[in-house]
Parts: sequence; structure tokens; C-alpha cells
Amino acid sequence: MSPRRPLSIRRRLLLSLLVATAVFGTLALIDTWREAVRMANLLSDRVLAGSALVIAERASLDDQGRITIDIPYGALEMLSSTAQDRVFYRVDGPPGQVVTGYADLPVAAQAPRGGDAVFADALYKGAQVRLASLARAASTGIDEVPFLVTVAETTSSRQQLTRAIMMRSALRLALMMLGAAAIVAIAVTLSLRPLRRLGEAISERSPDDLSPVETPVPAEVRGLVATINLFMSRLDAALEGLRNFTGNAAHQLRTPLAVVRTQLALAARAPDLAHAQEAAAKGDAAVAHAERILAQLLLLAKVGSRSGTAPQPMDLTDFARRQTAEQIPVAADAGTDLGFEGEGSLWIRAEPLLLAEALQNLISNALLHTPGGTVVTVRVRRDGDHAVLEVEDNGPGIPDAARAAVIRRFARGESPAEGLGLGLPVVDEIARLFCGRLSLHDVAGGQGLAARISFDLDPRSAPAGQAA
Repeated sequence: MSPRRPLSIRRRLLLSLLVATAVFGTLALIDTWREAVRMANLLSDRVLAGSALVIAERASLDDQGRITIDIPYGALEMLSSTAQDRVFYRVDGPPGQVVTGYADLPVAAQAPRGGDAVFADALYKGAQVRLASLARAASTGIDEVPFLVTVAETTSSRQQLTRAIMMRSALRLALMMLGAAAIVAIAVTLSLRPLRRLGEAISERSPDDLSPVETPVPAEVRGLVATINLFMSRLDAALEGLRNFTGNAAHQLRTPLAVVRTQLALAARAPDLAHAQEAAAKGDAAVAHAERILAQLLLLAKVGSRSGTAPQPMDLTDFARRQTAEQIPVAADAGTDLGFEGEGSLWIRAEPLLLAEALQNLISNALLHTPGGTVVTVRVRRDGDHAVLEVEDNGPGIPDAARAAVIRRFARGESPAEGLGLGLPVVDEIARLFCGRLSLHDVAGGQGLAARISFDLDPRSAPAGQAA
């Protein structure tokens, strides 16, 4: 079963709008229906009350003191002309006397004499009717005779009026929904054009173009574009590292591999075992040299892949002391006196694994390019707002003119020891990764070299009571 495709933004907005409009429209129609019924009853009740009042005003007493009413049929015609409704009336005199009209017509609740009409709904002759009862009294000059006028009409006109109001309200609501849907469709289409242009700009790029996307987009999409640019930057760094690795590997491994092949050929043609063993030893040294080159190249690629990662707080003094202790046996085998100087905690932000590679490269570089009996010191100290990691030796050093060059890849100093030309460039790239800076300096005594990496202190990460 294929996964269900998600709705587009346009369809989601339209569907959300239509559903919300339908819900609120239904509530509005219910309220409109109630209001329409109330208004229709109010208007029709006024007509009913007016008809009852007109009839009541025509009431009088005959010579015998009985109620007589000359029904003004115009008042009833006023009711019947509003719609195809039937009109009924009834006039009651003193209790138990029906003066005129439909004797079986129900009456509303007893209305107060002289007050407003009282209204009620009833069923009469199989039809729903609306009643209005008005209580009045006819005067003889000495006494008053009470009477009750009741006027009723069927409710067809009220229902027609209510339906007319509802139909118009529903029509207006439907037009509003269609208009809103059209407006949203147009607005969404226009609003999504920057996204379409962004997609076209990315799709039209060549695979090698990983530069930041500069297409103007709305503020809501800028975060997405920034994420895309960050991803492209990381991808570019990874590809650049891969290109550097392949290029450097092809360049640096060609010579040792050629040496291996040459020594193997010499060993095959050697006149005796001694010459064959000598050729094999040289070939083994070339293989070891190629292995060291691969290790350094892989480290460079690793440094490039860690670009953009968040470093963690670490105590540089404790870290450098432990790394120096691990290198003391190697230094002793090389006849070098390796020591450490540093007191107090100095906190920086870096990645311990990569910084360990940098420090080991500095120590290895000092051991490789100095003769036996040299003193090498790893030192951690504070310099203002910076923490300094320093590897100092009293060897032959590097001339001032050559110091800038040896930090470049595959550049070697004038030492007779065999180097790869990658040690200091690796250290420099690791230092830059953590906002540090590698520099080479003369030793105070005038002989030797001091390789220094300066880092920004991180006082917020320092524990209370320790120096930042």
C-alpha cells in the first residue's frame, strides 16, 4: 500500500477555511433563524394587536346595557392582505357571553383591562394560529361593562417571512464562503510564488554550485533557507575535504608507492640474500611512510568533517598534562627530555579528541626535527583573556623566513629528519576550528622553537573558586 500523499498548503488552507466557515455559518444560521422568528412574530403581533384595538374602539352599549360592536372589516382585511392567511375573531362580553365572532376560538390568557394585548399560540380548525386578546370596558356613564376582543390568524405569513430572511442569510453566507475561498486561493497562490521561485532556483543549479541561496523569500521561510544554506555549507566543506583528500593522497602516495615497486623489483633481481633484505627493508620503510601520510590525510579529512560542531568546555591544563604524560615513553625512546609546566585550571571550548591530535602532532614534530638530548616542554599558561598551549624545544629551530611556509600543507623545514609536511597544517586547521591561532616563535635563549596555540578563555564554564 503506497503512503498517502499529504495535502498541499493551498488545499489545507482552503479546507480549513471552508470547515471553519461552515461551522460558524451554521451557528450564525441558527441564531439568524431565532432572530427571524422573533422579528416575524414581533411584526405580525403588532398587526394583530392593532386589529384588536381597532375592533375594541368600535364597541358600545345598547339601550339594554349590552355590548354591541360594529366590526370594521378593514381591520380584518389588514390581516388577510399580508399573506394567504385566514383570520378569526371573537368578542366576549361579561363572563359567559359571546357577543360576536367564532365562539369556539381559543382566547389568550386573561389580559389586564386597559393594558396591552396578550399573545398566545394555539391550534384552531386544524391550523396553527397566533392569538391576540385585548381587554377593555364600555362605559354607561355610571358603570362599566368589560369585554374581551380576540383576533387570530394562521401563521403562513410568519413562516414565509422567516424563510425569506433565512434564504437571504444563507445566500449571503454562501457568497461570503465562495468569495473567501476565492480570495484565499488567490492569496495563497501569490504567497507561494517565492517558494516556487526558491525551488526553481535550487533545481536549476549545477551540482557543483553549493553557494548560499540568495532568492528573496518571506520572513516565515527565512529559517528554512538558512537551514538549507547551512546544510549546503556543510556539504561543501565535506566535498572540499574529500577533494583535498583524494588530491593529496594521489600526490603524496605516488612517491612511496613507486619506491615500494622499485625495491620489490631490486629484491627480485638481487644477487644474494643480503641485497634482497636491504631492498625489502627500504620497501618496508616506504610502506610505513605511506601509512603515516594516510593517517595525516585522514586526520585532515576528519577535521574538515567536524566543521560547524559545537565544542564543549574543557580544562586545558589538566588535558595537556595527561596528553604529555602519554607521550613521555615515546620521547624517552627518542632520547628527548619531555616535560610539562602549568598550574591552575584554564577553561576553553574545544573538542578533546581533535585537540589531542593537535598536541600530539606538535610533540611529534618537536621529537622528529630535533636531535637526541633535546629538551621539549609542554606549557599551559594564561595570557590576558587567552589560554596559551605551547610546545617549546631547544633544537635547531626554523628560520624566520620559512615559518609561514611550513604551516602550509606539504611544506617541510630544513631538518634532515624525514617529515610529511602535514603536521603543522593539521594543527593550524584544528586550532582555527576552535577559534584558536597557531604561531611559531623564537625561544627566549635564542635557540629552539616555540609553537603556540592561543584560545579564548571561557570564564562561564570555569567552576567556582578556580581561575578562569
